[in-house]
Amino acid sequence: MKTKLSTLSASLWLISIVMLSMFLAMGFGTAELGFKELTECLILECERPIYSTILIDIRFPRVLMGFLAGFALAAAGALMQNVTRNPLADPYLFGIVAGAGLGATLSGFLPEEYQMFTLPVAAFLGAMLSVSIVMLVLMHNNWRRIEHLLLAGVAVSFLLSAITSFILYFGEAFASNRVIFWLMGSLSRADYSALQWSFPVIAVCLIVALLFSRQLDALLLSDESAKTLGVNVDRLRLLSLVLCAAMTAVIVSYCGGIGFVGLMIPHIVRPFIGLTTAKLLIGAGIVGGCFLIWIDVFARTIISGQEIPIGVITSVIGSLFFLMLMRKM
Repeated sequence: MKTKLSTLSASLWLISIVMLSMFLAMGFGTAELGFKELTECLILECERPIYSTILIDIRFPRVLMGFLAGFALAAAGALMQNVTRNPLADPYLFGIVAGAGLGATLSGFLPEEYQMFTLPVAAFLGAMLSVSIVMLVLMHNNWRRIEHLLLAGVAVSFLLSAITSFILYFGEAFASNRVIFWLMGSLSRADYSALQWSFPVIAVCLIVALLFSRQLDALLLSDESAKTLGVNVDRLRLLSLVLCAAMTAVIVSYCGGIGFVGLMIPHIVRPFIGLTTAKLLIGAGIVGGCFLIWIDVFARTIISGQEIPIGVITSVIGSLFFLMLMRKM
């Protein structure tokens, strides 16, 4: 009974933090809106029509997309760390982000009217390409060893990033600059259409991961222990990597490369909620979503009239976190 009450209390706290973060984040931007204007627009009616346009058409989908992106990246990182039993596993370090970025870059040269459909598909195929290369390289080796997996992922990430840079170098200057800024990570393209396409993919991937949460928990012990419990280890691990690739690809296709969220957030959350997959995915996702909301607020308010790519900020924070984690290990 006490456990159920504590779980319910924690859930209410997390939901309250999410709602408060979204509400407050909508007040920051080039045109700052106070608490009074926010309350009037969201509950009653906006005093000025321009306030409605700013909040409902621009900031609200951006805040939702920020939460969704942070949720997906943190959940993907938590899933990868559990399924590989590797504390350094992350979509960014595994090469998935670079692969999805390559696919999205190639899709950017297609006619604009088709990009709504081709962009996520191309990003997913690029993400799966990076996973396939890493698995192929480590097929006859102990791919769960930290140093092997990490080095292969970094090498593939550099390879695919180099191909992306090569393509952009020979592209049209204006289009290449736009893609380069996008690859640094930004929520500036967030709208209701992006939410419409990305939310179902992330929701389905999360539901599938939760349905297999008990089998994934068995992997935390060892492959041999999981096999004795009737778990098809290879199939489950491949399914998990596909889910991570799908969630990462759909975020990269609309938000660009946002690194290290999947590495940091699970490590921050794990001491408080434990190792079990279901709790870790939900907890890391919620914290990751709130984290990215405030990173975006910082990115668009720290310099007046300019917006810093959020991928740059997360990479700086994540790199320092990664070095601290390596030193601790």
